[in-house]
Amino acid sequence: MRRGEPRGHWILLLLGGLALTVLLLLDGYAHGAVGEAPRKDPAHPVPAPSQITSGGPVLNLAGGTPHSLRTPAKTIALTFDDGPDPKWTPRILDVLRRHGAHGTFFAVGAHIAENPGLTRRILREGNEIGSHTYTHVDLATAPAWRARLELDLTQRALAGAAGVHTRLMRMPYSSVPDGLTAPEWRAAERAGKDGYVVVLTDRDTEDWQRPGTEKIVETALAAERRGQGAVVMLHDAGGDRAETVAAVEQIIDRLQPRGYRFTTLSQAMRMPAADIAVPGREKAIGWTLVAAQRTASSLTGWLGVLFGAAGVLYVLRLVLLLFFAHVHVRRVRRPPDRPVPPGPYPDLSVIVPAYNEEAGIAATVRSLLDTDYPGAFEVIVVDDGSADRTAAIVEGLALPGVRLLRKPNGGKPSALNAGAAAARTEILVLVDGDTVFQRDTLRHLVAPLADPRVGAVSGNTKVANRGGLLGRWQHIEYVIGFNLDRRMFDVLQCMPTVPGAIGAFRRPVLARVGGVPSDTLAEDTDLTMVICRSGHRVVYEEKAIAWTEAPSSLRQLWRQRYRWCYGTMQAMWKHRRSLIEGGASGRFGRRCLTYLAVFQVLLPLFAPAVDLFALFGLIFLNPLEPILLWAGFTAAQTAAGAYALWLDGERIRPLWALPLQQFVYRQLMYLVVVQSVVTALLGSRLGWHTIRRTGTFSDVPPQPASTG
Repeated sequence: MRRGEPRGHWILLLLGGLALTVLLLLDGYAHGAVGEAPRKDPAHPVPAPSQITSGGPVLNLAGGTPHSLRTPAKTIALTFDDGPDPKWTPRILDVLRRHGAHGTFFAVGAHIAENPGLTRRILREGNEIGSHTYTHVDLATAPAWRARLELDLTQRALAGAAGVHTRLMRMPYSSVPDGLTAPEWRAAERAGKDGYVVVLTDRDTEDWQRPGTEKIVETALAAERRGQGAVVMLHDAGGDRAETVAAVEQIIDRLQPRGYRFTTLSQAMRMPAADIAVPGREKAIGWTLVAAQRTASSLTGWLGVLFGAAGVLYVLRLVLLLFFAHVHVRRVRRPPDRPVPPGPYPDLSVIVPAYNEEAGIAATVRSLLDTDYPGAFEVIVVDDGSADRTAAIVEGLALPGVRLLRKPNGGKPSALNAGAAAARTEILVLVDGDTVFQRDTLRHLVAPLADPRVGAVSGNTKVANRGGLLGRWQHIEYVIGFNLDRRMFDVLQCMPTVPGAIGAFRRPVLARVGGVPSDTLAEDTDLTMVICRSGHRVVYEEKAIAWTEAPSSLRQLWRQRYRWCYGTMQAMWKHRRSLIEGGASGRFGRRCLTYLAVFQVLLPLFAPAVDLFALFGLIFLNPLEPILLWAGFTAAQTAAGAYALWLDGERIRPLWALPLQQFVYRQLMYLVVVQSVVTALLGSRLGWHTIRRTGTFSDVPPQPASTG
């Protein structure tokens, strides 16, 4: 296993985010959400030159001089716009094949990229393909660079999908020659100079309006009596095309017996084939575009599914947390006027592991002694090789009932085990060196141990330094997240963590499971999981309150949560067999590990992509939907937060910071999970990150000592 934390993965994460952004933008562009050119329909449009409007439907601008072409007699060029469509284009192809007819498909480049197999089928069955731009943009209003980009991208897509380019182009929103406007003519001229043959139509069936099969057929056959040929405009995409499919069948059935032939536009006009084979380099470039477009389309679809699934799971989790919190309250709370039953209270050993805790160790020890606990207890401070004045401060207090053990630095688990070995009692209370107890904390913490089935008790940790935005965010997280979770775990009998800040344990249980484990960075979680799997209950006592100093900077917060997250994942992996075991171990694994895997690993791991997708929707799609979803998300979380704060006897005023938490704090926690997962996958070994204490409790005045 390699030592050290991975660094290069941040570059990979950045590149991954950039790639995701590019794919979202590509998909948005392909579907008209990004960079859509507006259509302009002037009240009095200026027509194109008369020689164009009075000419034929096919314009060849080779050499700079426009030549219009008309279809020969009894020759029909069926043309289909906006495809290929995976549902309707195959049905039209089936009709053409049954009748030995061929057509010309003016395809949208983005649809070609999404349906390369269908594109190849069109050409394989003797039909031809023309360009209809990449996103169905109005070339009359698009700037010249955009028009060129649209046509070039369509050629790239054709090269990637079928290995060809095309000479034919039909402008979206165009129709018959006498309807051509001056801006459309200028766009047609630009395309003609680039080598395209511009195709309009003789008969615009307007089938996109779904006027009925008979109306479509009637429009297409308008010149039948005079034996004229025609270019007929139809559509094979853009909605329900059942009427078009039926109309094509009827048109061919009526005209073929009368000597009409149905062929491609190039053959009808006696022009060279529209399809031009391209070299391998062009195919490779086109294949890259096709692959990127298909990936982008698939990714967007999956992100939409993930976004919806995440929302459903979040709502489900919130409902479950509130439900189980209500159940927990009904089970454990007594009326305020009911007295606490009298002793006997067991003797206690309070163990305080301390490494460089000079900023707050005095306040911690004094708070432990200033208690109303009626039984006897001792306080054991284990100095784990501190390099500061921690041991000297404890010695200088000279308080009765306090013992100081010194040992070389070996880590928190070794300090806890050393304290447990030196303890004189059967009940052990484990306390961090930056934690302050209330006067009634010990009494409430030990009370659940009156039930012999209970092997450990988790107290209620609160943030002491909650001033400032970061402090408020952590205060909200502790109350809403940690404590609501613990209430649910208590009811479901699958508690994953007794926090290092405050927990009570039966010494025989601790000995039976081998003491505090040292092979993970979350020794408190690892130990709790072992106890749960052994069949002993681990409960949550909301009245046993401990005040702890939370990280005061984003860097310190990152270091702490990184260790917590990585250590929790280590513990989950270590106890993974509980998922398939029976009894208490299986109950714990299937309830707790499944919950942690979904809500603390998988969802946070995918959350950055979901957030990026939501941001994309906010900017380029309908902004109302993500805004409403975010507002609903925040309102639900705020309501849950108010309930959680009320349960804990806290004011709801800090909830004003909750909306801001969604934009910084939440993303930080997601990145913690990402880095933890990468660290685990790379096999790196994460060291113990110490948090610099600011001495939140250092100015607490000395209080009278009480040994109970």
